[in-house]
Amino acid sequence: MAFCLGVIWYKKDLFTHHNKMKKTLFLIVVLVFSFFLLQAVQQIDQFDSDFFVSYEDVNYANQNKTFGPFVKTQLVENSVGVSGQKSENGYVVFKLFGFIPIKKVNVRMTSENDYYIGGVPIGFEIMSDGLIVTENVGENKTLKKGDIITEIDGKKVENFDNFSSELQGEGSNVELGILRNNKKINATVKKQFDENQNRYKLGLWAKDEVSGVGTLTFVDKKSQEYGALGHAVFDVDSKNVVPVGNGKLFDCKLVGIEKGKKNRPGQLKCVLVPNLTGIGDVKENTKFGISGVLSDKSGVVDENLTAKLGGRLGVKMGKAKIVSSISGIREEYEIEIIKTNYQKTAKDKSIVFRVTDKRLLELTGGIVQGMSGSPIMQDGKIVGAVTHVFTSAPDKGYGVYVDWMV
Repeated sequence: MAFCLGVIWYKKDLFTHHNKMKKTLFLIVVLVFSFFLLQAVQQIDQFDSDFFVSYEDVNYANQNKTFGPFVKTQLVENSVGVSGQKSENGYVVFKLFGFIPIKKVNVRMTSENDYYIGGVPIGFEIMSDGLIVTENVGENKTLKKGDIITEIDGKKVENFDNFSSELQGEGSNVELGILRNNKKINATVKKQFDENQNRYKLGLWAKDEVSGVGTLTFVDKKSQEYGALGHAVFDVDSKNVVPVGNGKLFDCKLVGIEKGKKNRPGQLKCVLVPNLTGIGDVKENTKFGISGVLSDKSGVVDENLTAKLGGRLGVKMGKAKIVSSISGIREEYEIEIIKTNYQKTAKDKSIVFRVTDKRLLELTGGIVQGMSGSPIMQDGKIVGAVTHVFTSAPDKGYGVYVDWMV
């Protein structure tokens, strides 16, 4: 009897132990699944509308398990009611286990246009949409260095002449619209009367033009629209993105290179080639660079060098190339992409890369000022542009996705 009871208690204890193991195993499976699912959701949540994508990108993401082992992506083109015309828009559906939709994002189909590959230095001159304060020399301290005056008494500031003319109106004060730290503010400013010139002034120095050097990224073969720099042209003192009134693009000749070192970024030394009309216009200045239409592509475009644009879903860690003319001729230099950021908010630091090409390291030490806009190529496509250098490590840099630029 005792033996039987012992067997019964042993079986009961074994059964209880077995149930505990099953519960523990189930809990581990749930935790692992939850971990991978959370990672996938966090990555998916970073994809907002209007990024470039192709079927090739989607296939790569599925094969590479970009969003984890439980999530598949599906691309659907919007139908177009014109025979033979390809849709420019569509949407991507993220599906759990390949059949449960968890997010739908509107996208743009990767352009089938051919783009000329940039990589050459260009110069630019931008007439700002307003006056940039360079120094306060009077008693009035309301305005700060770097402020951009865009309005006076509700009227747009177009140039020095119209600003000075509006300043001579009635009243001892003027209402100014100001761009400060990329935010619009209003300020009431007291006018100062100059008895020698018999006219009102504000007691400040200002400019209405900025110029600089960067690198051309791409030119649309059909429209001749270009993108360059990959980051904004901003006022050095205030960091304001300079609003464009109008502007010109110029050919630029490289005359020297200051090699980059740790904590001391290098730079390209270039000379603008004089040209009354320029080689193109500057229509926009955004946080992803300058853009406009190229009117003269001789000297800056090699018509034999074209590529498609690649969307950020297809950008992957590993080998890639940047295109630059720092040696005197347009060449490709090897880099390694070490991080990609699937940003929900558009930023100009999307890609982190390391220069691995010994020729480029010997010439420049890595990335230097003036190389901003150099095309980043992967799998034969233009996928981004160089934007910044790591000051502590000049062989490392940031890049922006090309679809942000477009």
